[in-house]
Amino acid sequence: MAKVIDGKAYAEGLRGRIAKAVTGLKSAHGLTPGLAVVLVGEDPASKVYVANKAKQTVEVGMNSWEHKLPAETPEADVLALVEKLNNDPAVHGILVQLPLPKHIDSMKVLTAISPAKDVDGFHVVNVGKLSTGQDSLVPCTPVGSVMLAKDVLGKLDGLEAVVIGRSNIVGKPVAQLLLAENCTVTIAHSRTKDLPGVVRRADLVIAAVGRPEMVKGDWLKPGATVIDVGINRIERDGKGKLVGDCDYASCEKVAGAITPVPGGVGPMTIACLLYNTVKAACAAKGIAQPEM
Repeated sequence: MAKVIDGKAYAEGLRGRIAKAVTGLKSAHGLTPGLAVVLVGEDPASKVYVANKAKQTVEVGMNSWEHKLPAETPEADVLALVEKLNNDPAVHGILVQLPLPKHIDSMKVLTAISPAKDVDGFHVVNVGKLSTGQDSLVPCTPVGSVMLAKDVLGKLDGLEAVVIGRSNIVGKPVAQLLLAENCTVTIAHSRTKDLPGVVRRADLVIAAVGRPEMVKGDWLKPGATVIDVGINRIERDGKGKLVGDCDYASCEKVAGAITPVPGGVGPMTIACLLYNTVKAACAAKGIAQPEM
């Protein structure tokens, strides 16, 4: 049976290290990292998520600002708010919660965020820096996924890694991070021929395809490490259930280690957002980033 990778416990430890770093930055440099979150509309899942972000930001000793706008807010007003936050020296990280209402062009809003404050790592400048091996702000879920893999495996040098999914939010950036860790990386997707055969080569599998329980145990090389990024809500036995992109029951019998859903990659996302905000604050001040 696979070792269960406890993302919740790792995220808690990471938040503890971030809190310690924030205390040090305040005393040594008078610097309090600050995160501003913009929420447009009343999407219930987004509201819960934003509330959790604000709570955890305050818990690690950082400044938190929430800007809640009605769903009918014009795009120009959202862009004006982003510009105001770009120019506020107390704000080191800006996060615009997606999805945005249909009348607002998400790409236009995300591109308006200063790359130096883009703690979601979605700005084309940060994407370009990541792909060319430069230091940049990187999307939170990929960062968290690689942290969990390294916690289990130590160095990732030379490992065969298969990423299932090619999204801009997870698949592509996590592949770039794995390349930087000296993995041999294959990005697989819906058009891949013999997907099970490709996955079976992998020492490390990162599943980020958004299809419930798609990856089966017999797709895996025995002892492989599996990082399941998927969060899918399904109906089973008349009840709603959260499942990943991997069929946990069959995969845990073959894998060496696996993240559960929930409780695996999910808790890492907000912790890595806080990590990125500290990184952005240090860069803005021109000081070295503390160990976290």
